Order: sequence, then structure tokens, then C-alpha cells
Amino acid sequence: MHSHSLVLFYLPQEGVRKYGFTASKKVGNAVVRNRAKRRMRAIFSEQSPCLKDGTYILVAKEAMASTAFRQLEMDFVKILKRAGSIKDDQKSLT
Repeated sequence: MHSHSLVLFYLPQEGVRKYGFTASKKVGNAVVRNRAKRRMRAIFSEQSPCLKDGTYILVAKEAMASTAFRQLEMDFVKILKRAGSIKDDQKSLT
């Protein structure tokens, strides 16, 4: 699943909770890439209790550097809903 600023790869696996964050050189220099990964980690940790078990890989796109944090949160929730990775007992995120 993808949005304007990030891409999510999700593989459902019962009893497994793995996650990874990556940003290529297309995103920017080392400072920009590290900031992008910190932002993805922050968003993921906020939403983590609502997520099903599985493997999650988040990839930053070039637009992430210029996107507001609130917009990133909304993009992430939208992607999670499309991927079907939100627990059934969770009514709404953010």
C-alpha cells in the first residue's frame, strides 16, 4: 500500500510482530533520511497497540521531508485501513 509520502509492506503472521523503517538516498541526505525514519517510528509506535500481528516495513518517499507530521499520521492510518492490518475491536484511529 502506498500514499503520497510513504509505502507500507504488510505480511500478516500470527504471533509475530516485526517492523522495519527505511529511507533511500532519493529522500535526501543522511540528516533528512534519519529524520524521516524517526517520524515513521513515532507514528508506528503511536498506532502499534491497534495493529494486528505481522511484519511491517515502512518506506519513506521523497515527499516525506516536506509533509507535515499530522498529514503523515493520516496517510499512515489510511494505508493501515487499506491493508486490513487494524484489529477488529479498534473502531477508529486518530
